[in-house]
Amino acid sequence: MAQRPHSAEGRQSLLGTALLGLCCLGTGVALAAGRQVLVQLAPPLTPNSSAAELTRSRKHSLDPDRRRDAALLLSAQAKSSPEERRHWLQGQGWGNRGSNKVLAAISLKRAALAAQASGRPQEAQAIWAELLRRFPQEPASADALYALGRQQPKLRLTLLERFAAHPAALAAALEAGDALHLARWGARWPGAEALLLQTCKTRAAALSAEDKQLLAAGLAQLGRSEAALHCLGNTPATAELQLRLAQTLLRGNRTQQTQAEDWLLRIAKSEGPHGAEAARLLAQSPGAGAVERLQQLPPTLQDSAPVQARLAEAGQVDPATVLSRWPNDPASWELQWSEARKALLQRDWRQASRWLSQLESANLPAPLAARQLFWRGWSAQQQGDQASAEQFWRQTQRSQPLGYYSWRASERLGQSHQELTSTEPLQPWEPLASGDTRIDALWQRGQALEAWESWRTKQGGRSPSRPEEFLIEGRLRTAIGDDWTGLGQLERASFRLPQIGCRGQLERERQLHPRRFGAELGAASEATGVDLALLLAVAKQESRFSPSVRSGAGASGLLQLMPATASELAGEPLDHQALIDPARNAALGAAYLKQLLSSTGGNLFQTIASYNAGPGAVASWLNSRGFDLQREPELWTEAIPYPETRLYTKKVLGNYWSYRRLAESAETLCR
Repeated sequence: MAQRPHSAEGRQSLLGTALLGLCCLGTGVALAAGRQVLVQLAPPLTPNSSAAELTRSRKHSLDPDRRRDAALLLSAQAKSSPEERRHWLQGQGWGNRGSNKVLAAISLKRAALAAQASGRPQEAQAIWAELLRRFPQEPASADALYALGRQQPKLRLTLLERFAAHPAALAAALEAGDALHLARWGARWPGAEALLLQTCKTRAAALSAEDKQLLAAGLAQLGRSEAALHCLGNTPATAELQLRLAQTLLRGNRTQQTQAEDWLLRIAKSEGPHGAEAARLLAQSPGAGAVERLQQLPPTLQDSAPVQARLAEAGQVDPATVLSRWPNDPASWELQWSEARKALLQRDWRQASRWLSQLESANLPAPLAARQLFWRGWSAQQQGDQASAEQFWRQTQRSQPLGYYSWRASERLGQSHQELTSTEPLQPWEPLASGDTRIDALWQRGQALEAWESWRTKQGGRSPSRPEEFLIEGRLRTAIGDDWTGLGQLERASFRLPQIGCRGQLERERQLHPRRFGAELGAASEATGVDLALLLAVAKQESRFSPSVRSGAGASGLLQLMPATASELAGEPLDHQALIDPARNAALGAAYLKQLLSSTGGNLFQTIASYNAGPGAVASWLNSRGFDLQREPELWTEAIPYPETRLYTKKVLGNYWSYRRLAESAETLCR
């Protein structure tokens, strides 16, 4: 049926309605667009965000992503209670794709842990089950498998298969007594060493040749070469295992070094895939027979930087040729310093300048560039060129704004240090830049443990091999409290990574110098008058802030005190167990440092060398080597006959300078 035409009044009414609808639609679009602009303009939330900003965003942000970011960051704060974390994380497990999937899984994991910690086991079990059902392949589900596996043992087997290198799997393997799993995926896991040793001892007859090699490889990682060889018994070691064992044996006695050298030479001669690594390790052997064995290498392996550098140190090859051919190889960097140091100790300033100028400082890692530039300045000054000396020392400060050589350059330039302070420095959060968006997203939201677990799962338990990997893993480990390994990795990275400018290097130095045990060391500083920065410097070098560490010589605790010394200071017998108490160790270590400072007239070089080598040994060096400790402490230190003490003294004093200046701004340090 035909429709009747609208009247004029009807048409006007419809037009008005349409216009009103369009206006409302336009307003809605505008509001949505405005909301999106506001969301995009809001700065991203990070661990640097204030608690007030996080709380405000969690409650009032229009953006659900921002609300979840705030909830995760709030839950990561050390002072938050389980109930607070549970409240913040409620309803944050949404999303099934991309980064939302990662954050949803982590939110569920954190919520389950909060429920568990607040005494709600049934709620926790339900959240774990949801996490496992929705995100079975996400690393966070490893914790769900571990938790649910207490009542369902089959889930523990799934955990070991699906997430073999995840910390939850390593914990499960330790509980199950699965030494083979730990040897393959986590020999350094707490408690693994004892299980590996026990398995080798009590189950040797039941182990296959492959099992013995796996256990021996795990023990080799732990530096237990003798135990690894005992575990192998008559089982031949593979070339790869021999390489691992050789690395440890080279640090042993003369017999062990000879065994390692024989293995390395045999591997290198076989011209297999491990030949180059075997030649490199052989070149690093301190044994007297290493040079003779290097001459037996195949020509292709002889013609390499590590081998030629070692032969040059032995006087069989021209060092200048090695530096010219391999200027960017670490072996050349150390060869340059070896030759320059010889000239410096002979006071041959011209020859020292010649060696120090052989490599471009800009192409060296920052700590090595600072060393080179400082001594170029020293040599220039000794030759009467004060202007060049000061230029080199300023370059030293710019290449490495903190550390030993920056301190010595500052002293030589006569700079004032009145603003130095030991107060708590601000160490702002910095992006991880791991190259993995998932791991970086967790790091940005304060989830350091989850970022570490995801990194370890991704790496499959493999140790870092490139400097960039050492840097990333070192930052992750120190963020979760594993300073012993983490600080070692960060330092190793610093001696291999290219320079990144003063401000970038300053950030690396701050990562290398965390402040730990502030209450214990602070109390010891107050009681003795020893500078807190000095106590931090010694603790970092001695134990890397790991109070349970015990050295091969028997020194124990935060400041690595020998029981005899500690007992004398305390006036009562003390053993290792007593010395792993951070407060007691800090108090006794500070008292010992106070004694040394008093006996040396406050001389830091003599004090720190004495802390390492003993006051008697250091006293015998004061007037017997032709170097004036007061006038030229840098040369006096280089002439220390114990290589360990020589390096130790520079490390601790570099730490001391760094801890005193960490609070200063980049503008001040990099001007």
